[in-house]
Amino acid sequence: MTERKIYTVSAEIAGRTLTLEAGRFAEQADGAVVARYGDTMLLATVVCAKEAREGTDFFPLTIDYEEKMYAVGKIPGNFFKREGRPTTTAILISRLTDRPLRPLFPKGFYNEVQVIITTFSIDMENDPGPLAIIAASAALSISDIPFAGPVGAVQMGHLNGQLVVNPKMGEMEHSRLDLVVAGTKDAVLMVEAGAYELTEDEMLQAVIDGHAVCKQICDLQEQLVQLCGKPKRPFTPPVIDTSLEEAISTWMGDRLRQAVRSPIKQEREAQTEALKAEVIAHFTADEPEEEIPNRTKEVSKAFEKLLKDEVRNAILDEGIRVDGRALDEIRPISIEVGVVPRVHGSAVFTRGQTQVLTITTLGSPGDEQKVDDLGVETTKRYIHHYNFPPFSTGEVRRLGTPRRRDIGHGALAERSLYAVLPSEEEFPYTIRLVSEVLSSNGSSSMASVCGSSLSLMDAGVPIKAPVAGVAMGLITGEDGRWRVLTDIQGLEDALGDMDFKVAGTAKGVTGLQMDIKTTGITYEIMRQAFAQARAGRLFILDKMNAVISAPRPELSIYAPRIMTIQIPVEKIGALIGPGGKTIRNICDTTGAQIDIEDDGRVFITTPDGEAAKKALSMIEGLTREAKVGDIFLGKVVSIKPFGAFVNILPGKDGMVHVSELDDKRVENVEDVVSLGDEINVMVIDIDRTTGKISLSRRAVLTGETPEERKAAGTAPRPRPREESRGGRDEQRGGREEPRSLREELRGPRRDADRPRPRRRDD
Repeated sequence: MTERKIYTVSAEIAGRTLTLEAGRFAEQADGAVVARYGDTMLLATVVCAKEAREGTDFFPLTIDYEEKMYAVGKIPGNFFKREGRPTTTAILISRLTDRPLRPLFPKGFYNEVQVIITTFSIDMENDPGPLAIIAASAALSISDIPFAGPVGAVQMGHLNGQLVVNPKMGEMEHSRLDLVVAGTKDAVLMVEAGAYELTEDEMLQAVIDGHAVCKQICDLQEQLVQLCGKPKRPFTPPVIDTSLEEAISTWMGDRLRQAVRSPIKQEREAQTEALKAEVIAHFTADEPEEEIPNRTKEVSKAFEKLLKDEVRNAILDEGIRVDGRALDEIRPISIEVGVVPRVHGSAVFTRGQTQVLTITTLGSPGDEQKVDDLGVETTKRYIHHYNFPPFSTGEVRRLGTPRRRDIGHGALAERSLYAVLPSEEEFPYTIRLVSEVLSSNGSSSMASVCGSSLSLMDAGVPIKAPVAGVAMGLITGEDGRWRVLTDIQGLEDALGDMDFKVAGTAKGVTGLQMDIKTTGITYEIMRQAFAQARAGRLFILDKMNAVISAPRPELSIYAPRIMTIQIPVEKIGALIGPGGKTIRNICDTTGAQIDIEDDGRVFITTPDGEAAKKALSMIEGLTREAKVGDIFLGKVVSIKPFGAFVNILPGKDGMVHVSELDDKRVENVEDVVSLGDEINVMVIDIDRTTGKISLSRRAVLTGETPEERKAAGTAPRPRPREESRGGRDEQRGGREEPRSLREELRGPRRDADRPRPRRRDD
């Protein structure tokens, strides 16, 4: 058996070693690379079909990021104890990896390619997202699959006023920027970011600095290719016969131009489809019946190419878009808030023929989403969901679980609003936003950002500033010309070269996503896109502010109310009770939802204010500590000749000496109080050694404070020795103190043996 040869290359990136290794694992894959950064280690494998499937006219690339719980030393928490459907994080990393790699496969290459990235180890310090791109790129680069890589990827943070390369995961909590840049040695391919209102110049600089590191990572991959790379399999792009296109173009004349320049999507599509049907009918009329299906496909493909050229050339040559707008013009905008009754907040944002309804729902802290993946975060108090039903584009499609696109768009909108949300201390609610796309003609994700900001303000959520988003497009020509388009619609997105989405406030950028269909764009194009995006964003914010410019001062009457109380940490157990019995009783009695944090914060959530007050009173009763000067309404639980024992808190009794029962002389305790009476008493002393509490009814009647008593020289009377026999010890939950073994053997004490309190006239 031939000895397996292992190839390894390494480089220092941001003070840590990035290692790429090939030859150890998965030898039957077309390419396999283990990428390690710190103790985060991933295996990327690539396999390509030998031939394209018959009839395939697109590139079938599949990228799957497989999270394995063993990578963080965990056993899956489901019934089967094995990994199931991919988590949201896994889907987002799969999309993150796909976007910079897809443009680098040759046009016309239709063989199915599958990339699988498996997590071996996650060290909770080095983010696996950028490493997944690097590993997949390296595996493709050393394989025989046609691929114009390699691609590098890096994460950029902003800490202490400085840009930082690959900050550790724990540091990202304090970073003003979370940006992933991917690119070849020549150009940027993909950008994904969330930010705390950074300026466009700061964002562009982060991209430039990140791309410089990407170049180093590309050099490292090229070293691995030199060591073990396979020769690329031969692929000759299909020769395009333009004679059919020329014939169709001549036959149509300017009818295609007239059809495609209608400003209304439905009319444009109807006219274009009608013209397409005429073209197909004319150019297949003389074909034999058995050849008609293939000829129809050829004619249809040629027509689509002419349509794309018409749209692109009109923009490059004349600066004319299909709906007649200027290159930097925003479509007409209409806004409504408070459109749905009984929900906590709602808004409809319409831009052109893209319309999104966003609903805000507020819940208790206990409604936080529990995240069971390989990341550091375990809960989320802010959740955004994006739904894209088929009727939004006039299509018929089976409804099912959210698609990867829907999850990605929801995550982008969520990230774009995160910077302006109030802290948990300011607003202890769980916030869920749902964006329903009711009509889509491009940029529905950015419409979701605008609708979400409006909906939050309608709900009364105290966001720091409104957020708007706009999508930029790019049209490039073979002669080097290019045009940046503001607020692209669906056709411009489909036929263009870039989708550059920017969200932010009037102050700065909060969200960014860039995807391209070419082999990269220049910094000058990005600078122009940022400038147009800022102008567009400010225009949209003005429209939003004209409808609602600040959060409503009050929450919806249908939103739950949350009261917060801080209790001593040592009292958490008493509040929960054995097996949760105590807290369940409070919830059942009041109807409130109660959430307890480890630091002693208790959140009481209920739509009924009176129920909240009742629950608050019960919790205070269980956790309150008595202090000198506090006044309680207590219940008499025991009467002795020297005074009465009064229960003031659960498990807490205090003694009212006979001299403190009234503001006049008391001969007999029962002349003033009886067992079971409720009386107002003041705490006048707490024994620091025993914790025993002395109470006074007289102080409540006279209004005399403990300080005034002390100044007047009226000290609390010492507790009689006999009180321990009849009283209830607060440390024993109100039970009488046990008698000594000698007392048990001697039998019950006779009344004649009981000492009689001294009277003043004795």
